[in-house]
Amino acid sequence: MGPIRQAAVIGAGTMGAAIAAHFCNAGIPVLLLDIVPPGAASRNELAESAVARMLKTEPAPFMSKAAARLLTPGNIEDDLAKLSGCDWIVEAIIERLDLKQALYRKIETVRRPGCAISSNTSTIPLAKLVEGMGEAFARDFLITHFFNPPRYMRLLELVTGPATDPALAARIEQAADIQLGKSVVKPKDSPGFIANRLGVYWLMLGVIEAMAAGLSIEDADAVMSSPMGIPKTGVFGLIDLVGLDLMPHITASLAASLPAADAFHAANRDLPLIRNMIAQGNTGRKGKGGFYRKIAAQREAMDLATGAYRPLRKSGIAEAGFKNLRALLERDTKPARYAWRVLGPTLSYATSLVGDAAAQITAIDAAMRLGYNWRYGPFELIDQIGAGWLADRLQADGFAVPPFLTAARDKKFYRVQAGTQEYLSADGSYQPLTRPPGVLLLEDIKRVQKPVLKNASAAVWDIGDGVLCFEYTSKSNSLDAQNLDLLSQTIDRQPKALVIYNEGQNFSAGANLGLGLFAANIAAWGEIEKLVAAGHSIYKKLKYASFPSVAAPFGMALGGGCEILLHSSAVQAHAEAYIGLVECGVGLVPAWGGCSEMLARWAAAPKMPHGPMPAAARVFEIVSTATVSKSAAEAREFMFLRGTDGITMNRDRLLADAKTRALALVENYQPPATPVYHLPGPSGRVALNIAAEDFRRKGIATPYDMVVANELAGVLSGGAADIIDEVTEQDILALERAAFLRLIRNPGTLARIETMLTTGKPLRN
Repeated sequence: MGPIRQAAVIGAGTMGAAIAAHFCNAGIPVLLLDIVPPGAASRNELAESAVARMLKTEPAPFMSKAAARLLTPGNIEDDLAKLSGCDWIVEAIIERLDLKQALYRKIETVRRPGCAISSNTSTIPLAKLVEGMGEAFARDFLITHFFNPPRYMRLLELVTGPATDPALAARIEQAADIQLGKSVVKPKDSPGFIANRLGVYWLMLGVIEAMAAGLSIEDADAVMSSPMGIPKTGVFGLIDLVGLDLMPHITASLAASLPAADAFHAANRDLPLIRNMIAQGNTGRKGKGGFYRKIAAQREAMDLATGAYRPLRKSGIAEAGFKNLRALLERDTKPARYAWRVLGPTLSYATSLVGDAAAQITAIDAAMRLGYNWRYGPFELIDQIGAGWLADRLQADGFAVPPFLTAARDKKFYRVQAGTQEYLSADGSYQPLTRPPGVLLLEDIKRVQKPVLKNASAAVWDIGDGVLCFEYTSKSNSLDAQNLDLLSQTIDRQPKALVIYNEGQNFSAGANLGLGLFAANIAAWGEIEKLVAAGHSIYKKLKYASFPSVAAPFGMALGGGCEILLHSSAVQAHAEAYIGLVECGVGLVPAWGGCSEMLARWAAAPKMPHGPMPAAARVFEIVSTATVSKSAAEAREFMFLRGTDGITMNRDRLLADAKTRALALVENYQPPATPVYHLPGPSGRVALNIAAEDFRRKGIATPYDMVVANELAGVLSGGAADIIDEVTEQDILALERAAFLRLIRNPGTLARIETMLTTGKPLRN
């Protein structure tokens, strides 16, 4: 049936509009329709105002301003007939069955057979939605429950009914996966599906048990986060992020739909504190604040006993640093008892959902990892603490022990047999954990082979067909002498092709600043110079290798992590890649060829005015302000990525796509020619400094920014070379190295590096 070529979203509220924006991010033209509001100046006002709002929203629903041009606003009175050209129509209106079905009847008069229609509902079962709607409608209908915000949350719950056309459902699943970049989980048609049913239960327990224990929200969130692999928002920070006003709607729906014996009901309590917060507009980040708020420069937290705000306190509990989860749960302290009273019943509830909300444990684990950003799913957490230990502790504390947990007490929910990962099925047997076609994960490769090369900061893996994969393994995937050396050794092996990739939180945070600061503090200037020279040499060695290399960035690719992209033959980037040369922010200049590569790209950019100054000025603007792209699409606009570089929407498909790209480059591969530059010289340096001085007068640039900008201007203008002289790549590298080494000795730069390492924030000195 092919990919989705035209979509529509009906309902221009926060969720519907953001779903429409994500279709645009995927390159799919989309209609965004809503009602015609009484007395509106424009009949498309609701959709138009939603687009205007999203263009100003941070984090941005659109991956680039260009993506927004794929969205056409309209209304359901004038534009309903346009739905006849759509492959997929998403309904995202208010959670009322009567209004949804009235809309469906209108859609049925114009849509063509085979056009998928789905609801974004999270509270109304599919069986209710299709009731009385006719066979043709039921055949083409399903639920596609996106998670908020749709651009960033990878989970999509796809629910089908007995009448849903399997081929249509497969088409939507493939579109959600490949085009929209979603990981699709298939719940049963049960109340709340998987993620909200379990996630809301966990959040409710988190609130009521903290209140019962007299625990501060700072301590509650500290223990209910990193020790369990849960984001640092914990419980209270996450509720603020989601919005307190949404919670009563979800809990009311679940309370009305779930059987009386369900454990949800015991945790679903009317809390006057929550009611008062909502009534006062303290609904979280989108309101005046929630459990946390910021007043001017003062961050505050709510006292759960009184409902009053007080200054935020940093949690100092020892339990926040625990790495062994079972050891934490066995402690007899207030925070540890709280952790058990929340996590124990949550894990128990998860086991009770097997066969009810989901067919297998894999769907439940995926739903919580992707929908709530847990690092480990509930069954992976049970494996950490032991199913038998959990069952015994639950029974000892008077909690029910679900039959599936009882049956699994002496087993692992996940195991590896002969290099294959298996999961415990609902029938008690072990089944292989298979990946969808087109998904290649390094974690699977690591189970069945040893690295080709390895040291403390990097490893090299054989990913088949003559392709090697170079993986950073250092903290934050930072760059140091060891992983540079291993990259050099890898290049010497002359593989058919090389992919640079890893499965950390970010591709690379750049050079290891801590090591740089340590070397500077002991005046080891020779070691610093040697590292800068090694980076230059090895990155050029990669660029001019006889085989193709493909870098596959995701998350942050900063500083030296950006520079390796610039030196690779091609890039296959995840859509959420945040790329930039950020060295100026810590008082340095790019020193591993970033300046030379960016100058070459901008000099050859389409529509770039002729002459030596325009390219130098554009690169100066980007690099001096430490610009970081907010998506891979935006990275193309800054020339961190070329127009020929690829973008993968689904993170799980990135390695396979990069390998495919690398193999496609092998035949007749030729390394690039060495560039020659024409740069503006000393007069250009003066012009760049004048531009920087204008920023200083406006209060945008600080005094030390001017010091760094002057050094950067010297590199980008070509140093002492005259405007008519040819400047070589080696000339620019020498200018980079000299500027870097002068700055690293400057106390202003060392203060910036120390502040960044200490606080994670730039120093504006």
